[in-house]
Amino acid sequence: MNANVPVLVVVDAANVVGSVPDGWWRDRRGAAERLRDRLASEGVPAIAGPADIVLVVEGAARGVESVPGVRVSSAPGSGDDHIVEVVASAGERPVLVITADRELRRRVGELGAEVAGPRTVRP
Repeated sequence: MNANVPVLVVVDAANVVGSVPDGWWRDRRGAAERLRDRLASEGVPAIAGPADIVLVVEGAARGVESVPGVRVSSAPGSGDDHIVEVVASAGERPVLVITADRELRRRVGELGAEVAGPRTVRP
């Protein structure tokens, strides 16, 4: 990735939150907010240069607010479809999608995005 151009990092909130069985299912919105706050404070360790972080939320997590450093985008329907739309609209910009969803990885990979798993942003 070109260090001079901010990387667009698109995070599949449902997939990343669901990667650790810590009770997230009792409060999906709260879990998404905690992920958002971690991203805002810690960024994405795999990215050395500037990054624009977009956290895509869906379902019960819709309505989570953006904070400085993390733009939250609520999917009107399928979170995966919304992530594909975000990646498709990035143009020539470098994109990194954080998800473990195999089908989503394939779809965004066809659009030229790089993909990394949830551990990239969540221990």
